[in-house]
Amino acid sequence: MGGDAAGGDGRAPKSPGGLVHSYQRYDPTKFPSPTAPPPDVSGAAFEHMLMYGDMSEFTEEQLANAIKIDPSMFPQLGPSLAAIRAMLEERKRKILEKYETSAAQREAAEAYGDQLKGTKPPRGLEGDFEKATRREHIRDLERLWYKQEEQSAFAKDLLRLIDRLSDKYQVEELASKYNFTGREEMTVPEALEIKEELEKLDELLQQLKDAEKNAQLGIIDMEELSQYADPGDIEGLNRLQEEIQDYIKEQAEQQGLAKTRDGFKLGPKAFKLFQRRLLQEIFADLEAARSGRHQGPIIGEGAVEIERTKPYEFGDSAGQMDVPRTIVNAAVRSAQRSGDGGDRVRVSMDDIDIHQTKNNPKCATSVLMDMSGSMRFDGQYINCKRMALALDGLIRSEYPGDFISFFEVYSLAKRRDVSDIPTLLPKPVSIRSPVVRLKADLSDTDISEVMLPQHFTNIQHGLRLARQVLAVQDTPNRQIMLITDGLPTAHFEGSELLLLYPPDPRTEQATMREAQLCAREGITINIFLLPNWGQTSEDVQFAHRVAEQTKGRVFFTGGRDLDRFVLWDYVRNRRAIIG
Repeated sequence: MGGDAAGGDGRAPKSPGGLVHSYQRYDPTKFPSPTAPPPDVSGAAFEHMLMYGDMSEFTEEQLANAIKIDPSMFPQLGPSLAAIRAMLEERKRKILEKYETSAAQREAAEAYGDQLKGTKPPRGLEGDFEKATRREHIRDLERLWYKQEEQSAFAKDLLRLIDRLSDKYQVEELASKYNFTGREEMTVPEALEIKEELEKLDELLQQLKDAEKNAQLGIIDMEELSQYADPGDIEGLNRLQEEIQDYIKEQAEQQGLAKTRDGFKLGPKAFKLFQRRLLQEIFADLEAARSGRHQGPIIGEGAVEIERTKPYEFGDSAGQMDVPRTIVNAAVRSAQRSGDGGDRVRVSMDDIDIHQTKNNPKCATSVLMDMSGSMRFDGQYINCKRMALALDGLIRSEYPGDFISFFEVYSLAKRRDVSDIPTLLPKPVSIRSPVVRLKADLSDTDISEVMLPQHFTNIQHGLRLARQVLAVQDTPNRQIMLITDGLPTAHFEGSELLLLYPPDPRTEQATMREAQLCAREGITINIFLLPNWGQTSEDVQFAHRVAEQTKGRVFFTGGRDLDRFVLWDYVRNRRAIIG
């Protein structure tokens, strides 16, 4: 018995692992490759949040459809989809090789003609009826029908005529859309059924093609596909879909997305991952700088010591003294002076060595983000928010000593934490009048901000709040980055808020005075002017006037280029400050 257990020849029995795998339906080849890069789940969730402002409706299905997965991570996916696609293409080919469409076209045209002959319009509508039928426009016939009583004979005949004309158009569309090569004739009802089936096949083939690219099985209409595919194939796809969904959930947890009852919640880890990917994307797309991205240290007196030392000079801090090297210098020179290697060591000024240090000057920046109503066009608000998150990530990762603050600009201005930025949305336009002249005294306790139109642009208030924040920063390097798409349309006069459209010279003057106060306090204003469908030369001239009078700069950019312009400009400016 013991000899049989050992195989009878002293060798260890074979491992039953394969049997265990089969019983437990475990197939290690079906698991995603550990070397394949994980899908960007946090990025997909953040892009959704930047567009819609919240995650309340970001379901598991939406997450699965939003992210892109490498299909090679699921080796069995390609053959499965290819087999089903080949089956659908074969079914479509057989239909096209079986039928012809000329008989159905003739039948549809004759049915329309017969119905047209039997339809007699009432007196006064002969001209409209003749015109509609001559042009064969269904919309014109529907307009005639709406003018009749539903139970009238002419109204009933019109409905039949519209149906015959609709059949005629659909059969003609079938003949033009598909290349039939068969000889079997179709009736009109059969042609309409075949048209519907061919369109369903095309839709399913496209879904399978898309799913094969991104492993997005959620986009496939499984109920519709089950009418054509074998039950075993559908069951296999369902199992694959469960595997992919489990993998997505696992990646979501690893990338900082927490599953809640209402959807997914973005955590701090997801926030940092998204910022990191933004920076990698931005700097990967930029042309490599001749001097490289990283700047070498500036030698001087600072907070961080480096290995190199230098002789002491008057004014150097004693706290940076290299004590061991200083003692060695003193011992060597004392021995040289005494000539006999005496044990008395005297330290002179010439013996002292000082650690060199890196000088990290700080920079303080305030970012004004225009969230007025016009920023919704072309999704400019999304690019603005993406830029703000990338800039925050750049400063946190590479310039941790710098200060940054963010302000939302609309009819008022309000300071925002970086965690609030993904939820910001352009304000809805609540007044459609071509001329607006509104005034509100905000010192009045009966007037609330929510009572006011929100979609105007108050750059003056944004500059004032940014100036107040930057004034207390202990650094001479202070700047404001203003991201907007045009002229200001709101300003304060004392406690009174004025909302003026079209843009008024009073608003420009008030904004310019605030900009000059910023310049007087040494704050540089950089304007990033975004394109807008309604932008005029006056918008551009205003930006130039602000830059000229405050010794600032104007950049013209738009779309996804905004984040690259702002970040690269910040890095260049930072290098200039250090240099």
